[in-house]
Amino acid sequence: MAKVMQKAAAAARNWQRLMALSELASRPVKMVRVAGRQIAVFKTAQGIRACDNRCPHEGFPLSEGSLSSACILTCNWHNWKFDLESGENLYGGDRLRTYALEIRGDDIWIDIAEPPYEERYASICASLRDAFDDYSYDRIAREIARLIRLGADPVDALRLAIEWSWQRMEFGWTHAYAGMADWLQLYDEHPGNAEIQLACLVESVAHAAYDVLREPEYAFAAEVQEFDADRLVADIDAENEAAAVAAIRGGIRAGLEFVDFEEALSRAALLHYNDFGHALIYVTKAGALIERLGEAVMEPLLLSLVREMVYASREDRIPEFRAYGAELEKWGWHGDRSPEPALWRRKSINKSLQAAVACSGSDVEDIYRALLLANAINLLAFDISQQDKIHVSVSGNVGWLDFTHGLTFASAVRQQCSRYPRLWPQGLLQMACFNGRNAGFTDDSIDLDSWRPDDMEKKLAALIERVLDHGQGEHIVSVHLLKTALAVRQEIRYLDPADAEILVAALTRFFESPLKRRQVRRTAFQSLQFVAKE
Repeated sequence: MAKVMQKAAAAARNWQRLMALSELASRPVKMVRVAGRQIAVFKTAQGIRACDNRCPHEGFPLSEGSLSSACILTCNWHNWKFDLESGENLYGGDRLRTYALEIRGDDIWIDIAEPPYEERYASICASLRDAFDDYSYDRIAREIARLIRLGADPVDALRLAIEWSWQRMEFGWTHAYAGMADWLQLYDEHPGNAEIQLACLVESVAHAAYDVLREPEYAFAAEVQEFDADRLVADIDAENEAAAVAAIRGGIRAGLEFVDFEEALSRAALLHYNDFGHALIYVTKAGALIERLGEAVMEPLLLSLVREMVYASREDRIPEFRAYGAELEKWGWHGDRSPEPALWRRKSINKSLQAAVACSGSDVEDIYRALLLANAINLLAFDISQQDKIHVSVSGNVGWLDFTHGLTFASAVRQQCSRYPRLWPQGLLQMACFNGRNAGFTDDSIDLDSWRPDDMEKKLAALIERVLDHGQGEHIVSVHLLKTALAVRQEIRYLDPADAEILVAALTRFFESPLKRRQVRRTAFQSLQFVAKE
């Protein structure tokens, strides 16, 4: 058996003449081209050594580097250091490819054979894991590019990112997974465009890496119990994570698919005004990811999603939104008013809820379209001077990203309530909650028509193109640009052209306006006010 393996290894080798031994007589290093590669050849105290000439960091020539007596090669551009014997990166970055050499008479020969596919794939994945754990954006990009060059499925990088992150999100799902679903949609829309596809994958993996940076693994209950939809909803509402997790595990063990969980998860997400609408958005994105990435990601995604729902804030239990439950009970009694966006303009939360109930006898899709437009008008009319106010209470910490939720949540409502119609009252009233919360932070003096696009489809395509090279330093900002753009593109299909233009106009103003992310003086003011009252 050993002889067979030796013969196979020998057959896999690809020996090429590299250079004459004499060429190193008067110099310690030389760059040589062989079979389309740049090889750096070094004469060391340990013997002759060879490696790729291009530094795996940014491609600078290692033949211009510095070599220590201990055979440590330094790239002088960024001080990266490599063990020339093994190729290991002493700084924990990309490994350096080194080569086996043989002296044959007066010549140096090099083996340029590639390792087996499985070995290269495992090596790239291990290196990607290192880059993921370090949140090394550029290195994540290089490792996924190596997967592409290898001929592997580059979407495996997303499957691995889920595997490496789902137990490290302390409170379950974040925008990273929601964004992953949307980046993956753009990836699939650009077949053959390696640059754009790589950008989509890198953004997905890097966001997950950022959200779990330096986070430990958080344990999930290991118990398994029979799945029952009503019990799952009750357990989530009771914040009984262990039981909810056990039910998901039990359902998966019984061979259930995402669609078998979807109705219960949608009910749980809309049982309250949960986490400012995030829970329902996440349900839609979970379905998209599982459908695209396969059932292997279902358990980690759903367990993490359940944890998010358990820890989600129940906004309807705070005074601002406390009327929600009472208005939900009135749904459909005498609601014969015709739904128009103007009904919700500048209305408070309570009056927004009342207006929705007043229309509850109408077709739910008509109410939906009116509330969608009301929330789009809020986004279009956001008073950006709010960003510069310092002496405001914590409840006044409202910004662009809060306004975008009115549209992304609306899209999730349409998707899930169309599938499960009995959920329409909750979805529509929660859309009214969004309107009421945001309406007071709008500016009536803004000329809304000035933002209408001349060519709606062309403008929307241009905004989505900007998402692909967004230039934002924070993932939370770029993911809101992404998910709002795709939600608008999705929802305008259900509107007449004039109304659709309002959504694109709102999206345009969001993209084109300043976005203040860190409120330095406001934070100082609020902290002083808070501590003074302790």
